[in-house]
Amino acid sequence: MKQSAMTDHSAASPEAHDAHDESAAAAGDQKIQEPRLWQDDGWTARIIKNDDDDGWAVAMIKDGEPEPALIGPWTMGRDKKNPKPLDPSAFITLVKTASEFVRRHEQQLHAMLHKSIVVDHAETTLNITLDIVPDDDFPYALLTAHDADGEQLAQVRVAATFKLSQSSASAWAANEFRTPH
Repeated sequence: MKQSAMTDHSAASPEAHDAHDESAAAAGDQKIQEPRLWQDDGWTARIIKNDDDDGWAVAMIKDGEPEPALIGPWTMGRDKKNPKPLDPSAFITLVKTASEFVRRHEQQLHAMLHKSIVVDHAETTLNITLDIVPDDDFPYALLTAHDADGEQLAQVRVAATFKLSQSSASAWAANEFRTPH
């Protein structure tokens, strides 16, 4: 996904934004409602200049996160030069959109890192799970078998690249849950 170059051209100076950020952190969950900067409900909306064209964009930043969760186009004002100011309705919509975007991303990440398959083995049903631990230096996965009652029968550490499938899960159970190679 190509990210456009953006510059913050908010109405207040950078020093004023730093002061807002510091005072907001000190005050906890302080509301800021300026034409180009809104902060409320755990989110900050900041209107920024899109350096790739003559338009504007809005960056949605979740409190405590270093990077925006979402950057999207923003509407020009009536003068066709400056951005339209933020307002309560727009902020609520932006928070909903950014929250949904973050939720979908978290669901996708969870689906990538946690897989589960049900297999029949020795007259019982087994739930085989693969939980990938995405460590920067040494990623790995835990392959776990549970019986129908949820009791853990086995757990082994495998490569993060291990592919969980019906056949690999059945083969692992048939091999008495020894570490697959």
